[in-house]
Parts: sequence; C-alpha cells; structure tokens
Amino acid sequence: MVLLRYGKRFKRRGGVRRNLDKALDSFLKGAVRGSTLAMVDAGLIYWERGLKEEAIALYQKAAVLGDPAGQCNLGISYLHAQPQNHKEAVKWLYQASIGGHVRAQYQLALCLHQGLGIHRNLHEAAKWYLKAAEGGYVRAMYNASLCYSSGVGLSQSRRHARKWMRRAADRGHSKAQFEHGLALFSEGEMMKAVVYLELATRSGETAATHVKNVILQQLSATARERALLLADNWRALPSSR
Repeated sequence: MVLLRYGKRFKRRGGVRRNLDKALDSFLKGAVRGSTLAMVDAGLIYWERGLKEEAIALYQKAAVLGDPAGQCNLGISYLHAQPQNHKEAVKWLYQASIGGHVRAQYQLALCLHQGLGIHRNLHEAAKWYLKAAEGGYVRAMYNASLCYSSGVGLSQSRRHARKWMRRAADRGHSKAQFEHGLALFSEGEMMKAVVYLELATRSGETAATHVKNVILQQLSATARERALLLADNWRALPSSR
C-alpha cells in the first residue's frame, strides 16, 4: 500500500527527512482503508508518544482482523497498561503465538513462567521459549539455554544448553556472551573466551571484566592484541531480536 510505504519512509528517513507527524498521518489514512500493518505502525507512534489509549484502540482493530503483530502488541500493551490486564494479555499473546509471531511466543512464555494471567506452567513456558528461539528470537535462545541447563521444563541437556547459549551470544545477547565466555574459559579456549567476555564487558556485563582480565594475564602480548582485534571486528548474526 502506497500510504504505508510513505509512512515508513517518513518514520525511517528512507530518502526523506524523518517526520513522525507525516508518518502518523500516512499510517492513519492507511488504517482507515483497512491496512492492519498501518494500524500497528500508527499504534506504535501513539504508544511512543504516551497516547496509550489511542495505541491500544488501533492494536485492537488490527488484532481482531487477525494481524499477529497487532495481537502481540495488544497483549504487551495489556501487560503494561494501567490497570494491567494479564488475562487479556495472555489471550492475545496466545493468538499471535499460534500465528507464528516470535516476540509473542517469548512474551507468552514469560507469562507462563511467572504465572501472569494464567496458571504457572514451566513445561509450557519452555516449549514457547524453544519455539521462539527456533524462530530467531535472541532472548528466547538465552532462556531456552537456561531451561536445558537446569532441566526446568525441558529434559536436561548440556549439549543443547551450550548450543542455544552460543547462538544467543553470536547474536549479541550480553549475558549469553558472558556465559559462553565462561564456558570457553573452563574448556581452555582462552582466545575465544576473551573475545566473548570483551563483548559482554562492552555491553555492560561488569562481572565479565574480572574474568577477562584474569585470562589476559595468561596470554602473550600478541595473543591479547589478536583477541581484542577479533572483538573489535565482531558483528552480530541476524536475528528477530
């Protein structure tokens, strides 16, 4: 839809100066014409501006029309609304989850894990963490790793725990980078450990700094320089965030 394209150009500076007012206007026109994508994008701008009732109304329209992003955003909105409505949140997050929306799957898993709006069910929570992880959602990869490591909700598996921790680390999850760095250190992979611990440190994981410095003292000057250069040149793999 042309109006949706114009709205996104104004919002993302796609060849034009960023102008949220013009973006919102284009999205609202698209929403009136029935575009659920435009409804969701207009809702996002309203939410960012603190106009939560207007945002929720648009998410609701998109959700009822079956748009997974609208359902997900509506569910998340109910989690943060005043007052909160956990039951409605879970209802819409579930609808988005079965539609394949990975962020909704992760949020639904959190609700199941914490017992928000639904009976606490660690097995179901782990199932949705894993589903979202397989769909590329980084935070779900980290949580799936923790489930495999502890045996909570999933059969305990060191191999699967390491796999998902590494995947989360390679996609920029700072806690996963710290944990993966520690695992590499314990296996004697000093150079690789320094790279991940340095990345975690740069992302604010202060506990990684001490371990990294201990390892650096054991490396030659050349190895230290090489490890830090690898960290400088590191780029996160694509993900659904």
